Amino acid sequence: MYTTQLQKHDDKPAPTGSAETAELTEAFEARIAADEFIEPNDWMPEAYRRTLIRQISQHAHSEVVGMLPEGNWLTRAPSLRRKAVLLAKIQDEGGHGLYLYSAAETLGISREEMVEALHTGRSKYSTIFNYPTQNWADIGAIGWLVDGAAIMNQVPLQRTSYGPYARAMVRVCKEESFHQRQGYEIMMAMANGTPEQKEMAQDSLNRWWWPSLMMFGPTDDNSPNTAQSMRWRIKRETNDEIRQRFVDVTVPQAEALDLKIPDSALKWNKDREHYDFGEINWSEFWSVVKGEGPVAKERISARTNAWENGAWVREAAAAHAARHNPVKKVA
Repeated sequence: MYTTQLQKHDDKPAPTGSAETAELTEAFEARIAADEFIEPNDWMPEAYRRTLIRQISQHAHSEVVGMLPEGNWLTRAPSLRRKAVLLAKIQDEGGHGLYLYSAAETLGISREEMVEALHTGRSKYSTIFNYPTQNWADIGAIGWLVDGAAIMNQVPLQRTSYGPYARAMVRVCKEESFHQRQGYEIMMAMANGTPEQKEMAQDSLNRWWWPSLMMFGPTDDNSPNTAQSMRWRIKRETNDEIRQRFVDVTVPQAEALDLKIPDSALKWNKDREHYDFGEINWSEFWSVVKGEGPVAKERISARTNAWENGAWVREAAAAHAARHNPVKKVA
């Protein structure tokens, strides 16, 4: 997926004058306008590189942190089949994190730098994973709503302007589509089960609906990065556009389950040909972004402990690689 013969960003000669910088910038913008992929060894503005590192690393963090709320239910899944499917899904999420960290590394940042930024709070991850999974129906709601929202966000990224990121998203999107179906199948079983099971499914929908809408980020007029990311074609659609599509697709799915979306303002607008929906609690959103979610400290603690406890594995792997692939010195 990615070339192994990459220059580090710091090794690239910097333009020596404003005229040269302007010429390179013009050529870069022309390639963006022509929908060409920008590759790791291509010249790119420093701001473009920083934006990609921020977005891709946060995406990678979200994948690995997202394993935690589901891993919490591995030993309590109601059947062997459910356990096997959930385990496969968690393994997929770990693979997604690997693809994305690898894509970010092509921009000249190391895995260790990204992980440190996560552990120290300098880099964020999706706010949705700072909410707890209280019962088995929550695993269904995560698959249906959270992975459904992820697909809405990620499908356009298959056409993002940075080649390694776009190629990583092809496989990620295919696997996320199975995760969404897995979650919806759980919700279907619960909704068609006993009255108690249907009540659990409705309760999960009530708790996960609004955090799922928050996954798309702040409104377009309050998103500091959207305009520039759209111009560089890192993003192809705005937060509000994708959020609206998610609502339009998900409401009929809830109706098919005979479950009620917890929004008294929700209604079909025949003039817009979209659903109108209520106001998101943006105070809650920003507090969760700042690390004040119900289980935010627990999530970071789990990731930090896993990194520290796994140090011996990384050291052993590095020693093995050094022994079997010694670096040849150039005379």
